[in-house]
Amino acid sequence: MSMRRYEIKSKDFHKLNSKLLYISMSKYQGDWNSIPHSHYFSELFYVVSGKGTFLLDGQTFQIEANDLIIVPPNTEHTEQSLDASPLEYIVLGIEGITFLDTDLSNSRIIYNYSKKAELLNILNMILEEVRCESPGYSLVCQHLLDVLLIQIIRCQKLVPASISAVKMNRECGQVKQYLDSNYADNISLDSLAAFTHVNKYYLAHAFTKYAGLSPISYLNAKRLQVGMELLESTDHSIAEIAASIGFSSQSYFSQVFKKETGMTPNNYRKSKNIKSKTGGPL
Repeated sequence: MSMRRYEIKSKDFHKLNSKLLYISMSKYQGDWNSIPHSHYFSELFYVVSGKGTFLLDGQTFQIEANDLIIVPPNTEHTEQSLDASPLEYIVLGIEGITFLDTDLSNSRIIYNYSKKAELLNILNMILEEVRCESPGYSLVCQHLLDVLLIQIIRCQKLVPASISAVKMNRECGQVKQYLDSNYADNISLDSLAAFTHVNKYYLAHAFTKYAGLSPISYLNAKRLQVGMELLESTDHSIAEIAASIGFSSQSYFSQVFKKETGMTPNNYRKSKNIKSKTGGPL
């Protein structure tokens, strides 16, 4: 007799903060014209058959059978079928989670999803559970959803991020206030994530949507704003100003300043007719 025993690790994967809101299966028959819309939750849109286009976050994509579209919360989208090849698709509404690439983007289409059989199998099991409504069906559906999401995360190397629109607006406001008050400190995306207890990828994405700049870009813009004010209102040296607003060196401050304004800090000071301690150009 031979036997192999495998121990199950208690914390192999962080618990997904996901909740299945609905599942629907649709087939275009010429009697439905979808208009652009958005939801507070995420959607997974899987094309079973047919061809058409999908409007996602202002861009139009060609879609066909086996394509999977991830629609993040509050992102305008709609689909349009080709009459000659009607779209048939399954949609899941999922609350509490979104998915990010490490480049912070999260509106995406996965063309020709590589694990079609597994995905369709799980979707069909969820549909069957919902149709029958046997005792415990909602719990079964939720567990099936978690399996589906983990498969997608594995296959596409995505980063799951819990989401609450209200919470994230509050967190982003706190981050902005923190950066405005502590711009001279040594601040990184990791330290901001620790400060807010939010996944750093989703924090960066949410803050960019909230403020129009990434957290680090906003931080540098704040430092430059204060630097300009000090160049105009004081006779502190360039090195003193750089250190006081959080730049690691005078040369780095000058490099960033010139990139953003087109002139060196010293030339900017001269243009404002402010006398400098340091004298000549950098």
